[in-house]
Amino acid sequence: MKNKLQRADKKRWIILISVAIAVLLLVGSIVGFRKYYDQNLGPVSTSQKAVTITIEEGSTLNEIASILHKNGLIRSERIFSQYVRSQSLQDQLQAGTYSLTPSQDVQEITTVLTRGNIVKNLFTILPGQRLDQIKSAMINDGFDATEVEASFNPDLYKDHPALVDKPAGASLEGYLYPESFQKTAETAPQTVIKQSLDEMASRLTPGLRAAFVAQGLNVYKGIILASIVEKEVSNPQDRPIVAQVFLKRLREGIKLQSDATAPYGAVLAGEQPKLTYNSPYNTYNREGLPPTPISNVSAVSLQAVANPAGSDWLYFVSGDDGTTYFSKTLEEHEKLTEQYCKRLCN
Repeated sequence: MKNKLQRADKKRWIILISVAIAVLLLVGSIVGFRKYYDQNLGPVSTSQKAVTITIEEGSTLNEIASILHKNGLIRSERIFSQYVRSQSLQDQLQAGTYSLTPSQDVQEITTVLTRGNIVKNLFTILPGQRLDQIKSAMINDGFDATEVEASFNPDLYKDHPALVDKPAGASLEGYLYPESFQKTAETAPQTVIKQSLDEMASRLTPGLRAAFVAQGLNVYKGIILASIVEKEVSNPQDRPIVAQVFLKRLREGIKLQSDATAPYGAVLAGEQPKLTYNSPYNTYNREGLPPTPISNVSAVSLQAVANPAGSDWLYFVSGDDGTTYFSKTLEEHEKLTEQYCKRLCN
C-alpha cells in the first residue's frame, strides 16, 4: 500500500513538473515572441536619409509592406502587417508618394501613411494617364505651357533606350512611366520626361522583352496591350487574367471588344469620349490591337501581359462592386453582366 502511494505521489510530481515546464516554455515563447515583435516594430537604423516611395492606388497591405521592406524602411513585412491589422488600420493606408527615413519606427510610418502626408515638392505621373492628361497636369503644376508642349516631341529622346522599339513617327504615348519626380522652380519639363523614360527603360528588361515575344508580341504591341489592361481593371490581381483573355482573343481572331479603347480614339479626334466612336481604336468593330497605346502603363500591367494567367477565360466584366467576373461562353458572360453590372454597364 505504501509503495502504491509513493508511486502515485511520484507520478503526481512528474505531472506537476511537466505542467510547470510546459507553462514555463509557453511563457518563455510568449515573452520571446513579444520581444521579437517589439524589436521589429523599432526603426531599422538611426539614418536620417530620406527615402521616397510611391504607393499606387489599390495596393494591398502585403504589397505596401513589401515596398517598405525593399526600401529598407521596416525590419519585417510580417510584423508590419500584423501591427497594422492589430490597430485596424489596413483600410486607412493611403496611396501617394511619401518621404520616409529608416529612423522612423513602424508606428510613425503607419501614422504618415494613414494621414496621407504625401511629399509636396514632387510632380507625379499617375498610372493610366494619356499624354494630354500628363501635359495638363504639368501645366497645372506650374510648368511653362510652351515648354511642356515642346518637351513631348519624341525626337528629343530618339536615342533613349526606352524608345528603341517605338515605331518611327509614333508619339510618346505608353512610354512615360508613372512615378513621382523631385522638382524645383528650375526643373524643366524635359528633365521630368527623361526621368520618366529612364524608369520605363528599367522596366523593359531583356527578360520582359523575351516574354512579350513568347506571347507572340513585339515590344510595342506588348506595351499597347499592357495599356489596355491598365485601363480595364484596377485590381492588380485581376490583370494577368484579363491579359490572358485578350491574348486568347488575339490568337483566335476574336475582336478584343475593350471598353477602354474606343474613347481614346474619340479624345484624339477632339470629341467627347464614348464607346460608339468609330476609329481605328474601336475594338468592337475592328480586329486586333489598336494602332498605339491608349495610356501609360505600370509594371504590374507590363508583367501581366508578359506572364498572363494560365486560365482559359474568353470574357470578363467589371461589376458594380469592383469585382471582375470571368466566363468562357457568351451566355455566361451575359448572365454575369446582367447580374453584377447594372450601373456601370448602363
